[in-house]
This record gives sequence, structure tokens and C-alpha cells, in this order.
Amino acid sequence: MSRFDRYLLSNLLQLFGFFSLVLVAVYWVNRAVGLFDQLIGDGQSALVFVEFSLLSLPNVIRLVLPISAFAACLYAVNRLAQESELVVMQATGFSSMRLARPVLFFGLCVMAMQLVLSNVLVPMAQTRLQERSAEINQDITARFLNEGRFMHPSNGVTLYIREITPLGELNDLFLSDERIPEDMAEDMAEGATPPVRSIYTARRALIVRGVSAPQLVMLDGSIQQLTRETPPRVSITRFTTFTLDLSGIVQTGADRRKVVDELSTADLLAADPAQIEAMATSRAAFLEEAHSRISTPMLGLVAPLVGFAALMLGGFSRFGLWRQIGFAVLLIIGLQLVNTAASGVVLRNAAAWPVMYAAPLAGGVVAYALLWLSQQPRRRPRPGPASEGAAA
Repeated sequence: MSRFDRYLLSNLLQLFGFFSLVLVAVYWVNRAVGLFDQLIGDGQSALVFVEFSLLSLPNVIRLVLPISAFAACLYAVNRLAQESELVVMQATGFSSMRLARPVLFFGLCVMAMQLVLSNVLVPMAQTRLQERSAEINQDITARFLNEGRFMHPSNGVTLYIREITPLGELNDLFLSDERIPEDMAEDMAEGATPPVRSIYTARRALIVRGVSAPQLVMLDGSIQQLTRETPPRVSITRFTTFTLDLSGIVQTGADRRKVVDELSTADLLAADPAQIEAMATSRAAFLEEAHSRISTPMLGLVAPLVGFAALMLGGFSRFGLWRQIGFAVLLIIGLQLVNTAASGVVLRNAAAWPVMYAAPLAGGVVAYALLWLSQQPRRRPRPGPASEGAAA
């Protein structure tokens, strides 16, 4: 590797790190706001928020790498052109193809990072993220049990607990259940008054694990039921011990089903029918995700090459290569549209999975064509008759 190659490659890597840091920060902050409201609103601690944020970072980095690589290439090459360094290198005999060599090395580095992220780190992070989400969904105490507050775990349900002891006992519990029974929901108009309202009170209560859902064990309390008939009837039942199934009151998410993002690339390519059926998805979704993990990193290789090739079409200018930069941006947008359309085609037809490689292949062809075009001698317009007469 020549000195110029090392010089340009080091500039590209430095700018790539800067743009990646900025884009990841912007993207992460945008997502973190919603995540913070969701987790803290469910009663989770700040440590859980930090854990979820860290687990989402690999996917965020994977998404921004091609963009930051493209931006780094445009910035570096435009600066070299403004400072006449590109002109000097071309004057020494460096062709556009030769000047693109450090950009190619840079693209290979970006592609390698994306391959590791897409095929190793992101699936691992997604698996852990789904597991922790399932654990939090089952954590009834953190989500719904807050002392001294009226809470609404679901529509028609109001819960109040005066005190929660360090041992997990619930002192002075109040639970109002005014839900519409499932067998009557379709027949009743929206906003109609439920036919029965039940109010549970207990001096003490405990939450214990059940087979399919948590159970609320209430001690020393009563059940008051108002039946809205003609005429209305009120019944009061006192109890020493009463157990209430919480499956219809709180959504626990007890059964966790894997998602496609968690599987390894080898499992996705194998597309086992039993696994597809268990996940309630399709073979097309498996193949689209698998080939996306391979084709998308290729865009990390192609994007800087396309940007460099587009900028090489311009000559020396102290004002920069803004027209060429705009052209390069349009090319990248076009490649991204092709990539998105290819994903849609594969999701509809699993046999069309080779289409996933259309965007990187088209990008490579465009980059090569632009580099070849930039090496062709530019013809100057011949002087007209008026110019020739003036010269005579």
C-alpha cells in the first residue's frame, strides 16, 4: 500500500468514525425517548433502561454504517479536490481506477464490520432483548403493583394497594372489575354499561405463580357484586381465602415465540418447515432475512465506491463538487429503493431470493462505469468561425 493509499484510508476511517458516532447518537436518542417512557412508565428501573439501550445498539450501528461510510467518502474526496491534492495525484499519472484503491479497502472494512454485526452480534442482542422483554412482561409486581396509587391494568379494571411489604404482601387491597364478558362483547354496543360489576376488598393478598397465569390470593375480605338487571341486585360475599385468576386482567406474555431476527443465518438458510410453522411465519420471510444479512453489508462496500466515482466526474473547483455530490446522493437513494423493492419481491416469492443482490450488483456496475467514464479524455469544443476570424 502506497503512502497516498494510507493517507486517504486513514482520512476515510477517521471521518467514518466521526459520522458513525454522530448518526448512532442521533438515532439512539430518538429511539431512547420512547423506550424510556415505556420502561419507566411500567415501573422499571433506570438500569433496565440502560440494558435495553445497550442491547439495541448493535442493530442501530448496523443500520447507520453504510450511510456514514458514504458520507465519509464524500467529505474526504471533496476536501482533497478543494485542496488540489486529487489534481496533483492525477497529474503524476494516477488514474481514477488507481485512486479508488484505498476507497475499495475502506469499503471492505465497512463490509466486514457489517457482516459481523448482521450475522453474529445483532442476532445475539435480539435474542437477549426478547428474553428480557418476556421477563418484564411477566413481572407483575414492577408493572402493575405500586402502593398508594389507583392503577388500571386493563380496560374496566381498577386496582389500589395501600401498602406493599418487603416480603411482597399486599395490605388493604381494592380491586374493581367492570369488564364485559367475552361471550357478550360482540352483542353489546360500544360504550355500553357492563351487566355486572364486582368489587374485591381484602386485608391481605399475595401473588403466586399459576400454571398459565399468576393467581391473586386474597385473605380476609369480601366480594360485592352489582347485577344491573330489572330491578338491580347487590350481593355481598365474605371470605377467609379467595383466589382470583389474573389471566384476563393483566397481559403476562407467558408464552414467548421466537422472531426471525433471533435465528442464526444458517438456520434461516435451512428454512426448516417445523421451525417455520412454530414461529407462524413463512419460508419467504426466512430467506429474505438471511440474504438481507449478506446483501446489505455489500452496500457498505458499494456505497463509498459510488460516491467516489461520482465525484471523480468533476474537475478541479475551489467551490467544491456540489453537483457531483448531489448526483451521488441521488444514486444512493436509487440503490436503497432497489434494495427495498427487492425485499418486497422476496417476501412475496421465496424463489426470487437472488433479487436481494440486485442493489449491490447495480451499485458495483454504476461505480465501475463512472470510474471508466471519468478516465476518458474530455473533448473541448471547437472554436467557431467568429473566433477563428478574430484570431486571424
